[in-house]
Amino acid sequence: MEFDKSLLDSFIPSLSSVVVLSSYLGYLAIAGLVLPGKAVPGAVLSDGSRLHYRCNGLLSLVLLLVLTGTGVYLGWISPTVIADKGIELLSTTLLFSILVSVILYIAGTISRHTSASLKPHVTGKFIDDWWFGIQLNPHFMGIDLKFYFVRAGMMAWLFINLSILSKTYLAGTANLSVFLYQLFCAIYVIDYFYHEEFMTSTWDIIAERLGFMLVFGDLVFIPFTFSIQGWWLLKNQVELPSAAIVANCIIFITGYLVFRGANKQKHIFKKNPKALIWGKPPKLVGGKLLASGYWGVARHCNYLGDLMLALSFSLPCGASSVIPYFYPIYLFILLIWRERRDEARCWQKYKEIWAEYCKLVPWRIFPYVY
Repeated sequence: MEFDKSLLDSFIPSLSSVVVLSSYLGYLAIAGLVLPGKAVPGAVLSDGSRLHYRCNGLLSLVLLLVLTGTGVYLGWISPTVIADKGIELLSTTLLFSILVSVILYIAGTISRHTSASLKPHVTGKFIDDWWFGIQLNPHFMGIDLKFYFVRAGMMAWLFINLSILSKTYLAGTANLSVFLYQLFCAIYVIDYFYHEEFMTSTWDIIAERLGFMLVFGDLVFIPFTFSIQGWWLLKNQVELPSAAIVANCIIFITGYLVFRGANKQKHIFKKNPKALIWGKPPKLVGGKLLASGYWGVARHCNYLGDLMLALSFSLPCGASSVIPYFYPIYLFILLIWRERRDEARCWQKYKEIWAEYCKLVPWRIFPYVY
């Protein structure tokens, strides 16, 4: 009973967890506004306008790592502070996400903007409007909130992992499995910020309105569930055989090449439809859809790469429990659902052109399987 009460108490946000979250989000807001970065034009919106994004995420990340490392070296910050307050930070971030989503809902319903990025799309159904959002690209004090939240979630994932790594090291349980998991995730996050401009051409940025679904997904789900493997390895020792280590590395590298390669090809094609793909002129369907490179293999081949990467993050945990595989299992379900939704939207948008593309590229995600 005492343990249950202690666990329940840890879900109650503390002042220190509020300070940690506020300091982190405040830093990202200031850094995003003042640090230099490449100005990247977003996709052309329905009214012909386009937003511009300052892609300084990598510089923001490096500076925060330096500041945090300095604080740890001087004894001002505990390297395990995030891991020690994990549940408190989870509940604090969840409540913040709910609050932000309610504010976005209210601001959207009273908005009179007519631009494509801020025009309200109100269905009249509270749950739908709160969950999916009302405005496409709401801003606050010059900050594009959608771009800001996904940056915050991805960066938080890395810092949670680093704090768990510190705790694992201090506990004397760090081994090759821990190293592989931490290395793969760190490469993924750093690569994300190195190619941050590619995010400007993704479906979430272009088409999804900002509501609880994206706010919760970015701020809560990404950092706190993608790090489950780290938490699990903190409490469980896993010794992988050499064959498993090699297989894990192959899956990660292959997944990375497919995921990054597909997203890069799509981004380049949207910027320059005549750019070479795999050294050859791109094959187009209806003059609009790319059917070359990875996009000539499967219609959503980037999802395949994403799934392989997710699996590679969990394989260092071995096969004794399903818990570390929550992320790849969840992602598999999510991407199948999203792929079906994407297909429906593409049918509606491109009509006969999409039918021709499906004929030319019959595989949805898994070549020769699905």
